[in-house]
Amino acid sequence: MKLQLEPDVAFGVHPEFGVVAAVSDDHPFLDEVLRKHHFRHNSTLDLYALSEDTPHNTAVRSVARASREFQDVGLSVAADPRIMPPPIPTPDGVPVRQALPGQSLTALTGELHELRRSADIADVLEQILDEHHGVVGDLEEFIDTAAAWCDRLDTANGRELGQHLRTIAHHVAFLGDQLVAAQLDLAVMPDMTPDDAPPLSEVPLLPRHDIPSVTHTARARAALASSPHRPAAQSTSPDDSARSPAPPSSPRRTR
Repeated sequence: MKLQLEPDVAFGVHPEFGVVAAVSDDHPFLDEVLRKHHFRHNSTLDLYALSEDTPHNTAVRSVARASREFQDVGLSVAADPRIMPPPIPTPDGVPVRQALPGQSLTALTGELHELRRSADIADVLEQILDEHHGVVGDLEEFIDTAAAWCDRLDTANGRELGQHLRTIAHHVAFLGDQLVAAQLDLAVMPDMTPDDAPPLSEVPLLPRHDIPSVTHTARARAALASSPHRPAAQSTSPDDSARSPAPPSSPRRTR
């Protein structure tokens, strides 16, 4: 990588050692952060490298986390684009999903194809459940924010839909609790897949139980309801108002 300005830390791909890191000086903080994220110094190459058996998506996550710590204190970081994770293996005839670096669900799903130990699966689940960067908490916050947006319609129908969204957010929180329990079980299981196990992409997924679809009545009413910023297309009858009372607000769950 040819750069006009030398970064404080540069991540690249070595043909023998995989993802590696180089630092501009021997400042203790640089060494501390890289070791925290499982990089070890190779005195022969004067580079930091991960262990040889590190799955690629795990290496990508280590780069992303270390880079965030360096940037938080004002250090400059450069990364070789080849560090991007490979496509997720899929059965024949199924379009290949492109993985994104960091903690996207696509990248984490791709990592499952490379892992064999239960404890490693538990580590991936931990990324999804992370309090600050996990997708479960982000989804809950997104739904809560969408509910607050519905409240701004200042209509009975908007408040009803907002309450419905908050109920969904509570379901997401419950899902997170169930995933935590599964993550803990996986962390203590000594099991691992045998060497002759078929590739994960060739294992058929079991059909899910049918779940009754959520009614779209509240969504449709909210779309047609009047608000202080949009005059109503037609007046709402007293009977309709009586059938759509504003539900009491419930406390929002915080992470």
